[in-house]
Amino acid sequence: MSIQNRRERERAEREQLIVTAARELAETEGWDSVTTRRLAAEIEYSQPVLYSHFKGKDAIMAAVAVQGCAELATELRAARAAARGAGDALAAVAETYTSFGRRRPALYDAMFTYLVDLPFATPEAPEPLQAAFREILLAVEPIAMTDDDPGLLTETFWAALHGLVTLMRSGRLPEGGHEERLRLLIAHFTTP
Repeated sequence: MSIQNRRERERAEREQLIVTAARELAETEGWDSVTTRRLAAEIEYSQPVLYSHFKGKDAIMAAVAVQGCAELATELRAARAAARGAGDALAAVAETYTSFGRRRPALYDAMFTYLVDLPFATPEAPEPLQAAFREILLAVEPIAMTDDDPGLLTETFWAALHGLVTLMRSGRLPEGGHEERLRLLIAHFTTP
């Protein structure tokens, strides 16, 4: 192995260490606790080392968001693939999406709540963002009516799921009605 390869590998490992530390700190103490100074102490590197990888906290959050979207895409793909039929696939994707947001609140916030420097809904969006959206799209397309724009219908469905996650997490919707809300959403999306 060349010295250049070793340095690139070490750099990638250090970058992953920073992202992992940020995620863990955010999940235990919230994103307000994630600072470059705190991360430097957590990973036992200096702040200049952090800045050699990321411009600052926003860039770290963007890296966390990309990683989170890759994980979400994997979970959505598995749920959709295991379902039988279009209605079941849509329900499985809805349950998986809302479960993800409820299980991983800080990660979900980095992905979909906080403003991060990532292009969404454009061809320039990183592949993991496109993959997560594509998994929702693949569940929505089969139930789209002839005159529906599948992309817009998917955005609408995603917005409904995001709203459910956000309103439940904030206490504005009671947890107890979650399953019924999902059932209503799926029924209205799948009823011609």
